[in-house]
Amino acid sequence: MSVKFYGWEVMYDDDQHLQAEQEPKSGRLYTMYHGTKVQVARNIIRDGFRQSADGMLGPGVYVSRNQKKAERYPLNSPVTDRVVLKLRVDVGKVKRIDTDNHPLQKSWHSQGYDTAWVPPNCGMRAVPSGLEEDCVWDPKRVEVVDIALAPNTNILAELQGLIAQKQQQQANAGSTGQTAGAACQVCKKKMLLPHTVQACWGCGENICTLTAKHFCSFRG
Repeated sequence: MSVKFYGWEVMYDDDQHLQAEQEPKSGRLYTMYHGTKVQVARNIIRDGFRQSADGMLGPGVYVSRNQKKAERYPLNSPVTDRVVLKLRVDVGKVKRIDTDNHPLQKSWHSQGYDTAWVPPNCGMRAVPSGLEEDCVWDPKRVEVVDIALAPNTNILAELQGLIAQKQQQQANAGSTGQTAGAACQVCKKKMLLPHTVQACWGCGENICTLTAKHFCSFRG
């Protein structure tokens, strides 16, 4: 006997604040942090992240769920020139890297992974602090949502103002199409990457593939 199925309902687990020692689950959104210089923070907010040329885990955007880890960067920069960006990160498919000279330490993305995760206190010599670290291949998966730490209140207010301007620009752009960073016009969820909209196979209604619930009116 064949069964025809039209429509769906999804139950979401919205735990975005797992502790740094807990392994990130693939396909989730997480709050993470990135430490940088003041001027670089301005550039990131305006234009988005760019891949680093290289690093312990190869090219990507280096972030952490541990704010203390982000506060250490940039190394050798004075505290008067350090900013910690609060981020929303779509980790995609996650690969655990927990040993020195791991066979996928710099090639994880070529094997289909979106994020590499180094757990805390795993003993890797490249992470003497013992604090967790993540590397996200695609900068579009990383969005600045707030400032976790700034040198003073003036810089804090300036950077938060830039974030508000950027979010408004994204909202305006989203009113005419499916633009990353804006809200999806169909499912209404905020997008880190553009959502796919297509006609339902049954009723023909335009639906977003990430819509949590769709009751199809098709009764063929």
